[in-house]
Amino acid sequence: MTESTQQAAGDSESSAHDKHGFRRKMVGKVVSAKMKKTVVVEVVTHSRDPLYGKYVRSRSRYKAHDEKNEFKAGDHVEIQEHRPISRDKRFIVTRLVKKFVEE
Repeated sequence: MTESTQQAAGDSESSAHDKHGFRRKMVGKVVSAKMKKTVVVEVVTHSRDPLYGKYVRSRSRYKAHDEKNEFKAGDHVEIQEHRPISRDKRFIVTRLVKKFVEE
């Protein structure tokens, strides 16, 4: 890359961070879609235990905004941090990663 293209790439990243700051993105599974315009997404993370070195699985559930009620239980979706929408909702669903197929 030339110096000018590196600067252009750096400028676009810094301006995006200046506007909105850093917004986390996570991939999880929809476990409940019973509310209007809201889905509950379960995100599973694996972290290494500092003492034993084993990988420990932890899960977190987040309520995410789904404007069109298009996601169903079992779908894998990507959620992103957002300004508070309600008391519990701080995330929005950005995209569908994998559709749930019932066998």
